[in-house]
Amino acid sequence: MLYSFLKTQPRLLSLALPFLVLLGMQPTSCGGQEPDSSARPQPASTTPPDAKVAVPNGYFLFPIKPGQPNYLAASMGELRPNHFHGGLDIKTDGRVDLPVYASADGYVSRMKQSSYGYGNVLYITHPNGLTTVYGHLNHFRGPVAQELRRQQYAKQTYELELFFKPDQFPVKRGELVALSGNTGGSAGPHVHWEVRTAQDHQLNPLQWGGFPEIQDHVRPILQAFGVEALSIDARVQGKFGKQVFVPKAPALPNGGGYVWPDTITAYGTVGLLLQGFDRFDVVWNKYGFQKVDVLVNNEPLYSHVIDDIPFPEGARQINRHTDYEWRFTNGRLLEKLFVDDGNDLSMYTTGPRKGRLRVQDGQLYNVEVRMSDSYGNMTPLRFVLRGKQPSYTKTRSAAVKTPALRYDVSRNLLVATAADPDTAAVGGNLTLYKGDRRLTLKPSYTEQSQNVYLYDLRAGRPDSMQFGRVTKRFERQALIPSGRDFSFTTANMSLGFGPKTLFDTLYIQTSYKAGLWTVHLPRTPLYQTLRMTLKPEVEVADKPRSAIYSVAANGGKAYVGGKWDGNNITANIKTFGQFRILTDTIPPSARLVSKGAGGLVFKVGDDLSGLAGYKLEIGGQFRMLRFEHKNATLFTERDDQLGPPLRGPATLRITDQAGNEKVLSFTL
Repeated sequence: MLYSFLKTQPRLLSLALPFLVLLGMQPTSCGGQEPDSSARPQPASTTPPDAKVAVPNGYFLFPIKPGQPNYLAASMGELRPNHFHGGLDIKTDGRVDLPVYASADGYVSRMKQSSYGYGNVLYITHPNGLTTVYGHLNHFRGPVAQELRRQQYAKQTYELELFFKPDQFPVKRGELVALSGNTGGSAGPHVHWEVRTAQDHQLNPLQWGGFPEIQDHVRPILQAFGVEALSIDARVQGKFGKQVFVPKAPALPNGGGYVWPDTITAYGTVGLLLQGFDRFDVVWNKYGFQKVDVLVNNEPLYSHVIDDIPFPEGARQINRHTDYEWRFTNGRLLEKLFVDDGNDLSMYTTGPRKGRLRVQDGQLYNVEVRMSDSYGNMTPLRFVLRGKQPSYTKTRSAAVKTPALRYDVSRNLLVATAADPDTAAVGGNLTLYKGDRRLTLKPSYTEQSQNVYLYDLRAGRPDSMQFGRVTKRFERQALIPSGRDFSFTTANMSLGFGPKTLFDTLYIQTSYKAGLWTVHLPRTPLYQTLRMTLKPEVEVADKPRSAIYSVAANGGKAYVGGKWDGNNITANIKTFGQFRILTDTIPPSARLVSKGAGGLVFKVGDDLSGLAGYKLEIGGQFRMLRFEHKNATLFTERDDQLGPPLRGPATLRITDQAGNEKVLSFTL
């Protein structure tokens, strides 16, 4: 109950009671909890049972140049856009077609060819129940490659995924199974190598003692750390929000680590954040940490170990593990050293406050953050927090000459900032309105003539706010709860939220103007997809070739798709942002750029919706083509023995996502 919560916060209660009345609410009408409440369920501190497979050192053979020095382009658990990196990226000397060997006895259980994602990928399941994954391959080898080619011609498609039984394609440890490549979403030649459980948990291959092929004697490196106020009464260096500190260099020699020289003042519930990277011997690539531990006054507060990531759902939890909004707005990728609401990964070990620290007035907190890699190299960071209860302070700036007002929402808090040129000892008040009722807020502090006001939105959403003669509408239209189905509808759109669409409570903001739909703010991450229905003001004439497109700030457009129902169109979206309904009437383009003994190469493209399908026939017979989206080419493969010879009349048909078709006829 909201009233029960407010009773535990006397200062908040005194502010909120008038607003409860103006909202027409009874003291027992709704609920809410303090963000760091110990009543919340705690995440498990151990890995799932299926991840505890006994794997002795040496069980897995390194798949590239085994027994020789190797180097990684990426390590397990690195922080990527929308996912944790789920394995090791093994360098292949900057080229393709290096031999790829099976890491252990087993059988080929699955394989896929695609121009996206893992590209050409092979899965080998082993007797202990684990599966090794080999991605971005150029070619497969052995009997399974022949079966794939046969199935591709039977189904007349290159893009194909196949699953096999244990007795179909057995392999032995060290057997050649593929040649390395640069297919799919790779940015350069390498092999992506994973170890997975039967439940598709991605495991860190280096956790079983590492491999002699990879050497690492380099300690992790700190780039920055932060302290964030997480409750309405919290402050860091006297302010609400996040303070980020950037050490210039390690303070102590011989791996002694970093020491922040100044005491950091704080109060209330705060969370710690971290940015840094690891390095391996010889190479200069930046890798992720495997483990981070936090101790306060020599007592453990928080720990995470990135050895087990559930795939694919858990991979998107990176947007809760990191400060997604800070990265979007400030460009710095910070890991949260506390378990935020909505994060259900099992890689954390914390106390009842889930890694949050409650700082008391007058107390000292000696903080040590230990950054470790998979080879046991560790770098500490040490700093001191001093508890200091906040009181009103004011500093002035002569540059502020005109009143102005802006606001934002942080978790459940309205954070309003008013530019106040007044020279009075205390900044002016802010008034919140709901209909004809109002609530007056005093500033929490004033910095450089900027008054800062804090208000807990769980006490009710205002319609508008006023500072002096400046009025601003509160544009967050509704509170969308996480963890359950919920619908939000306006005259121009409908949004359907599922139990896992959101990480946490959302105060949504939408708008529509001249064919442009804005659905909240792109700096807020979605966990799973959101069902979005757009309702155009006028009838869309060519619905079969019209679809939803996302629109970037630079004007770029990306096909989303959608299904029409009358004049409304519905699609699932993965990110908030801006959207339009566009009609694609222009067929894709295609031209033959090369023909000869090596085969055929076509250059293809599409101006809007993107390529959807392609088919080459020579003398009326299907001939397989391979698509590479990175250079927009279609090409035949030299080792294709099942297709017709490259002689005679030929036709290439390509279609885009809108159904437009291009037909290219020629003679070989």
